[in-house]
Amino acid sequence: MQRRVKRILIGAFAGCVVLVDAGAAAAQAAAANEQVAIATPPAGSTAWVSDHSLGRELPDPATATAASVAAFFASLSPAETERLAAAYPLVVGNLDGAPLPLRYHANRLAITAERDRARARGADHRLDPDTRALAVSRANDSDHLLADGRQILAFDPRGRGLVSEVFGDLATAQRVSVLVPGSDADLGHHDQSSEPLRSPAGMARALLAEEQHQAPGTRTAVIAWTGYVTPSGLGPDAVTARLADVAAPRLLRLLDGLRATSHPDVPPALFCHSYGSVVCGTAAPGIDAARRTDMVVFGSPGMGVESAGELGPGVAVWATRNRTDWIGNVPYLEVGGLGHGADPTSSGFGATEVSSTGAAGHNGYFAPGTASLHNFGAIALGRYDTVSHPPTVA
Repeated sequence: MQRRVKRILIGAFAGCVVLVDAGAAAAQAAAANEQVAIATPPAGSTAWVSDHSLGRELPDPATATAASVAAFFASLSPAETERLAAAYPLVVGNLDGAPLPLRYHANRLAITAERDRARARGADHRLDPDTRALAVSRANDSDHLLADGRQILAFDPRGRGLVSEVFGDLATAQRVSVLVPGSDADLGHHDQSSEPLRSPAGMARALLAEEQHQAPGTRTAVIAWTGYVTPSGLGPDAVTARLADVAAPRLLRLLDGLRATSHPDVPPALFCHSYGSVVCGTAAPGIDAARRTDMVVFGSPGMGVESAGELGPGVAVWATRNRTDWIGNVPYLEVGGLGHGADPTSSGFGATEVSSTGAAGHNGYFAPGTASLHNFGAIALGRYDTVSHPPTVA
């Protein structure tokens, strides 16, 4: 009975959220979109930990630290690393702490295999038309990632597909940024040519271009990180922290891996959009307090806390929301596990509010000429004196 009541409350809350932006028809479908979080290592991990062909244990993808992974690969010959990547591309490609060029190579192997598998399913007339159509779409999405010059840092074909991509030279970057997207980010929506700024890859490209415009002499890199299962649409997952609770340790592992394989001047800045700000808020207490990490939240439904002080000493929180972003009409509260707490842009939250003048809607923060894009670039570069803020209301 208690579970049934909670589901009713979730449906009602989600319905309220959806009605703000999408109308009653979408609200009726909201309760059907619960997602299965991915918390386990990728396919091949069991065989990997059982492989003693090198005369030693391989680092366990579920428990090994990034530093130990980096030390392990540093002890191997090129032939040994190539053999492991060929035999276990999904493991090596997702192993935080593994050398960056090796991960790019392993993920290219994994993506090629997924594309070929999907093409075969798409051509199999024993399958129903809908299944074949989905397979063709998966094959096309995978094929796009194989274009020359793409640097895929992580790839996992399970479920809707997880993919993270690097823009710029991560190995030599002086400044690194990580984009943490919100709902509907997955393999199929990673890079949208029709509306690029709705996709993680499009946002990352825009941020990198802005950084290069503001500081052409600074080496920068941006990671579009869809390393977790995001909510689908504005259903029940969007109003609970269930998926964020699983995502946060994965984000922390990414940051550990970057410490081992890249050497920026300061810790990577986190740019957290929409539900991605819930993920960032959940991860924040685990971020190293020894050095400041800039955490920028925009279009946020909340960070799971009532004030920035609850996020721990490791982060400096910046926040913005433009006036036409529908997320501002969502209740900023947390009741019985529903909702994500206080509004990060409110005066009592404790974040530094930045201007988003010129931005429109929930996905307009990276549009050219907006104050938000300029400010994001300035924060990523550490040029804090050039960040603009909303006017103070007397």
